[in-house]
Amino acid sequence: MAASKTMARTSGMMAPTMQLTGHGGEVFSMKFSPDGNHVASASFDKQIFLWNVYGECENYAVLKGHRNAVLDVHWSTDSTHVYSASADKTIAIWDAETFKRIKQITQHTSIVNSVHPARRGPELLVSGSDDGTTRVWDARSRNPTHEFGSPYQITAVSFSDTAEKVFCGGIDNLIRCFDLRKAGETPEFVLSGHHDTITGISLSPDGSHLLSNAMDNTVRCWDVRPFAPTERCTKIFEGVVHTFEKNLLKCSWSADGSKVAAGSSDRMVYVWDAMTRNVLYKLPGHNGSVNEVAFHPKEPIIGSCSSDRTIYMGEIEP
Repeated sequence: MAASKTMARTSGMMAPTMQLTGHGGEVFSMKFSPDGNHVASASFDKQIFLWNVYGECENYAVLKGHRNAVLDVHWSTDSTHVYSASADKTIAIWDAETFKRIKQITQHTSIVNSVHPARRGPELLVSGSDDGTTRVWDARSRNPTHEFGSPYQITAVSFSDTAEKVFCGGIDNLIRCFDLRKAGETPEFVLSGHHDTITGISLSPDGSHLLSNAMDNTVRCWDVRPFAPTERCTKIFEGVVHTFEKNLLKCSWSADGSKVAAGSSDRMVYVWDAMTRNVLYKLPGHNGSVNEVAFHPKEPIIGSCSSDRTIYMGEIEP
């Protein structure tokens, strides 16, 4: 009898697939820490869970303090802080070692859908809210350093690579880029092409392109370099599904920029080749909308979180 063929392992995880359970509600966001050792997840249950990537993947901390659903979560670049945005109208900064909330930002007047830290330099955050504002915060001061208004709810925000510009998308189907070095509310450029609400945006590792997921069931890639051609949309990735749930499905890049991934309401995890646009993986397992898919920073592992209250981590080909 032929020996059973075993799959070659590609990561240091305990098993090729790990399921993380414990949240009491939909899981809206999950991120790997930049050092690759931990996962943060944010849920409708008002809590942020911190998990180990390796070993038994234990849930080693619960960050409590939000009074409503936690919609977005991020790590600082040195993996020592966690940032969260909540339907309780606040942004929180947490110490990832003591698990205490060290700052709460309360100036938004409605649900905060998105928060994103700067990649380098001072500890800056950008936030986007249903109050129509995109605000930039310096963690050391109380009031925003910049504020950009809109008549429409803002659903997704990010910084440029150098944090001199911010990107914000909302329910008017557009993504605007504002230069923080210039006064006024006039965007430097506007990315138009989506036909429905922007649900997530993500800057490429080299800072040259922006990925966007939208309720028109497309994921688009935009050239956001200065002096790029007027038509900045360079690629459209297809397959994702947005449904009546209207969740803010996010999108992401692999650490080397070769792959992109996105959440989808058809319960599948989609991963594409960033160059060819081919679907590399369409992974089943979840029993609810996949709200975010994230790539591990160092190993060929992807994580996904879902409205089924669970998180999966799985190995992919390197």
